[in-house]
Amino acid sequence: MKKISVHNGFDEFIRSNPDAVTAQDDADFFLTLTWFNNLAKTASPEHHQERIYSVKKSSNGSIGYTICPLWSNDSTMFGWPVRRLCSMANFYTSLFRPFAAGEHHEVIPDVPDLITAMTTATPHWDTINFHPMDTSDPCFEAIQSALDRAGIAIQTYFCFGNWYLNVNGRSFEDYFIGLPSKLKNTITRKTKQLQKQHRLTIKIIQDKDELSEALNAYEQVYQASWKTAEGFPEFIPGLVTSCAHQGWLRLGIAYIDEQAVAAQIWIVHHRKASIYKLAYDERYAQFSIGSILTARVMQHVIDIDKVHEVDYLTGDDPYKQDWMSDRRERWGIMAFNLRTVVGVISAIKHLSGRFVRSKIKLIRQIVHFGN
Repeated sequence: MKKISVHNGFDEFIRSNPDAVTAQDDADFFLTLTWFNNLAKTASPEHHQERIYSVKKSSNGSIGYTICPLWSNDSTMFGWPVRRLCSMANFYTSLFRPFAAGEHHEVIPDVPDLITAMTTATPHWDTINFHPMDTSDPCFEAIQSALDRAGIAIQTYFCFGNWYLNVNGRSFEDYFIGLPSKLKNTITRKTKQLQKQHRLTIKIIQDKDELSEALNAYEQVYQASWKTAEGFPEFIPGLVTSCAHQGWLRLGIAYIDEQAVAAQIWIVHHRKASIYKLAYDERYAQFSIGSILTARVMQHVIDIDKVHEVDYLTGDDPYKQDWMSDRRERWGIMAFNLRTVVGVISAIKHLSGRFVRSKIKLIRQIVHFGN
């Protein structure tokens, strides 16, 4: 038995479905209620509302959920109402898709039900934007197929490159031997130089009882770095705190003569380490302190946490290629509702070149809508 629901926020969803928090999708940290809860509470865009679509299924006394967290936005264009849905995702997000909770962890069979609920809602949504997604995940194709069957025009688009490391059972020592010679020599030489001239201390914070010190050190380093201020100041403290309580946090801090000079937020979930945030004090750049800290935390997650993958998350920054072994891409799916004027206008604007060449079916739908 299945029940499709839409809730206006996670608090409302959890009150209605308290058993949904007992077990969640093991695939990725970004597919957990912990991640989405913090994102919704600390980094929600202005004028956006939470819209939690879910499928509740029960069988033989067990209950499971497929959850698709979205943001909605209502605005106007030349006085015409515009209604948009988009993934609960922003520049903090490295991966998105509907995820599972409860005792059933199959997502794909529920995708058509979720898409039907979105595309048949009244008043209609004009556009729906799913991003960033893994094109190799069956969910990517399932969403496209469900949208196509619903008569919705779609456009896929590139989001960003994603570099990652397949550990393949290696020790850190074996991994380090395979790094580029320049990087290995820099780490070895600079570490010796620092230890000779200064007192170098590296801590990896995991315990929630050490959060106050860790966050203070991180903020101190971040403010002394080249990075711009956070768009949502409460997001990082919320992320670090929630991960520490789950046992997922690995916050590396490098001290030179008791001065915090580099900090990195890593998240270890389901034997996968995600390198989430890096910063170092620019006054200590000559010591390559960022690389030294990366190597030390990498050693911890490989040899102690025994991860099978390390993920550098968002972007094709050249330095990531030195540390990682493989590259994949994240893409988005933009959907245009041809039952609305705004949806048709948006489809023509985004797909006009391909309409003429390959979207004959789509043109017929627009013509039919106009009549």
